[in-house]
Amino acid sequence: MSGIEKVLQFLDEAKTYYLATTDGDQPRVRPFGTALVHDGKLYIQTGKVKEVSKQLAKNPKAEICAFHGGKWLRLSGELVDDDDRAARVAMLEKLPSLKAMYDPDDGNMQTLYFKDAKATISSFTAAPETIEF
Repeated sequence: MSGIEKVLQFLDEAKTYYLATTDGDQPRVRPFGTALVHDGKLYIQTGKVKEVSKQLAKNPKAEICAFHGGKWLRLSGELVDDDDRAARVAMLEKLPSLKAMYDPDDGNMQTLYFKDAKATISSFTAAPETIEF
């Protein structure tokens, strides 16, 4: 299993992760659950009308934190807006519950991928594992 696949598996098993962005000088954190590896990139998804989308447009640096099975994952990097329709379709195929809110052609659905990402999986009982992609 590659490093990026290991990160995706962790996020999938955790089901919920917390995405941190900035709003000016104020940190903003909210729960997310969308994650997908497509064309070798780790994607998340949101709506362009949401504040998180506007915050990432101003400052693409972001961090994710998730906890599962006594371990936690921290993932940092830049989130790049990707207008690839295939990525939006793949996200909806993986998470069909999103279809109630989004359509790949609605002009609102946004997929973003991590660039220059560094993930660390930690626990109290083992040395941290660092994955970069």
